[in-house]
Amino acid sequence: MSKKIGLNIGGRRFDVDVDDQFASFLEREMRADFNIEGNNDLKALLHAYVRKNHELYLQEQKIEEITRKLEI
Repeated sequence: MSKKIGLNIGGRRFDVDVDDQFASFLEREMRADFNIEGNNDLKALLHAYVRKNHELYLQEQKIEEITRKLEI
């Protein structure tokens, strides 16, 4: 099954269909990054994108560190 999740950006509504198992995680993350009830400007979208990529970068650094430790 899928669930529709929506967000207003720049005065336009964007809806995406995501898997039910992923939907609750995505909704929680979107609430942390965006105004779910109102409009978001492009600057908010860019900030969220940069924050999420920074989180991904830190996760990859940690994975590499753990991998190096396991190789020893």
